Amino acid sequence: MMPSEDRQFPAALAAAMVVRLDCSGEDGVDFEPFAAFLSADETTDWFRAWTGNGELNGDEFRVFGQDGTGGYAAFWLVRPGRALVEQPVVFLGSEGETSVIARNLGAFLWLLAAGFGPWEAATSYEPDWVPRTSPKLTAIAEQFALDHRAPAAAVIEQATREFPDFDDTIMELCR
Repeated sequence: MMPSEDRQFPAALAAAMVVRLDCSGEDGVDFEPFAAFLSADETTDWFRAWTGNGELNGDEFRVFGQDGTGGYAAFWLVRPGRALVEQPVVFLGSEGETSVIARNLGAFLWLLAAGFGPWEAATSYEPDWVPRTSPKLTAIAEQFALDHRAPAAAVIEQATREFPDFDDTIMELCR
């Protein structure tokens, strides 16, 4: 697992976030990537505010982007002893939405390539929204995660199936 002071993006995530920045607002995806992970202090402040629980820290999360309302996309460091890229990607929305959207970074890259952002993968509030695949993000997914290739629906379903108690786990922390 990644030490708390290491806040640099893995190469695959960095490459994908550059592409996302370039197409922000043009593809109908509500996702604003950060240039680096939030600091440990920023993550703790966010997680305490999100849960209303001042006793918590944000050590289990590496936040790397947000949607327009302030919902965060993050790695959830739930697999002890495993590398950051092997940890699930989650979304914690500004209105209390919680979702595991990808089992790992490789799966998340394919979700992005399929035209989904974290919010779109976690919610179904926009029934008329249609994802648009991204050739640039597809190339990144092929370069870094060819063995994780799957349609967006499968990526989301596999993550949900593997972590069915994520919402309950998070809600138990709320005050």
